[in-house]
Amino acid sequence: MDDESRISQLEKALLDQAETLARERLQNAAATRDRLLDEAAERLAAAEARERHQVRAQADRLVSRRVQAAEGRLTAELDRLRWALTQAAISNVRLALVDLSQDSQRYLAVLESYVAAAAGRLPEGDLVAEVNGTDLAMLGPLWSALSARAAPGRRIELAGHGRDSLGGVSVRLADNRARLDQTFEARLERLAEAMAGAVMARMFAGPPELGGLHG
Repeated sequence: MDDESRISQLEKALLDQAETLARERLQNAAATRDRLLDEAAERLAAAEARERHQVRAQADRLVSRRVQAAEGRLTAELDRLRWALTQAAISNVRLALVDLSQDSQRYLAVLESYVAAAAGRLPEGDLVAEVNGTDLAMLGPLWSALSARAAPGRRIELAGHGRDSLGGVSVRLADNRARLDQTFEARLERLAEAMAGAVMARMFAGPPELGGLHG
C-alpha cells in the first residue's frame, strides 16, 4: 500500500472518530438540555405552587378579617336591638302597671293576690306587708278584711317601705328571715332579666349561615 492510500485511510479513520465524538457530544448536550429543562420546569412548578399557597393564605387571612369584622358589627347590632326591644317592652309594662294602680278595684285584687302568694310561699311566722305611702293610706281601712281573705289565720302587719315606688307589695317575715318582693319595681327588674335572656336566645337561634344555634 502506498503512502497516499495510508493517508487516505488515516484521514477516513480520523473523520469517523470525529463524527462519532460529535454525535456523542450532541447526544450528551441534548440529554443535558432535557435535564435542565425538566429541572427548570420543576422549579417553576414549585415556585407557582408556593405563589398559589401564599396568595391563598393571604386571601384566607383577608376573608377571616372581614368575617371577624362583620361578626363584630352583627354582635353590636344584636346587642343594640336586644336593648331596644327590652326597653320598649319594659316601658309598655310600666305604663300598664301605672294604669293598673289607678284602677282601684283591679289594683286591690292584684295586691290581695300578691299577699296570698307570699303567705303561701314564705315560712310560718308573722308577716309584714310593706307598700308605698299612697297605698299605705289607701289600704289602712281595708287591711283587716283584705289580709284575712288573702291569708286566713295568719297575722300580717301593714307597713310602709319608705321607697319611691309605682306600687305592689313586699312581704317579709317579721323577723326578716325571708322576703318576697312583689313591688312593681322588683317585678319589672325580674321581667327585664328574663326578657334579655329570651331575646338573646331568640336572636342566636337563627340559620347556620349566621352562626345560629338550633334546638
